[in-house]
Amino acid sequence: MAEMRKPHAICIPFPAQGHINPMMNLAKLLHFKGFYISFVNNHYNHNRLLRSRGPSSLDGLPDFRFYSIPDGLPPSDAESTQSIPALCQSLPNCSLEPLCDLIAKLNGAEEPPVSCIVSDGCMSFMLKAAEKFGLPGILFWTTSACGLLAYTHCRDLIQMGYIPLKGDITYYCFCSQIYLY
Repeated sequence: MAEMRKPHAICIPFPAQGHINPMMNLAKLLHFKGFYISFVNNHYNHNRLLRSRGPSSLDGLPDFRFYSIPDGLPPSDAESTQSIPALCQSLPNCSLEPLCDLIAKLNGAEEPPVSCIVSDGCMSFMLKAAEKFGLPGILFWTTSACGLLAYTHCRDLIQMGYIPLKGDITYYCFCSQIYLY
């Protein structure tokens, strides 16, 4: 019964290594402070983790579990990073419903009910899942201090005309994503 009163956080990083590691560190801290953790990757990174560390690498603590949801992209090379622009386009359209299905499944299981969603700061669309279930939604900005400083100047660089660079739409799209949410 005491286990059911534990707060249960779903931690969901953007599916890129520089986002997964900081979210994992936060999840470990929350777990240390008494949270039940459901760590949610996309299928692609979940499978990469299993391949690199072995099929039982995600077994262990009963109150720290790993799950995966689809990202909407077709299968790609198992040893390379997925296309960031493609992920930025497909995640908002293809991952929200599977996450909601997972939350419903977890709430009906033996685990404590989900009590909050901690999502990567560049995936603010996940707040819709929190709203749907009446949960607090927290956006965790996973970037480094240097990266954060650079992002704070994106708007200025756009207004001054320095970006987008001619022919480089990827960076502009990523900066625009930040300010759209």
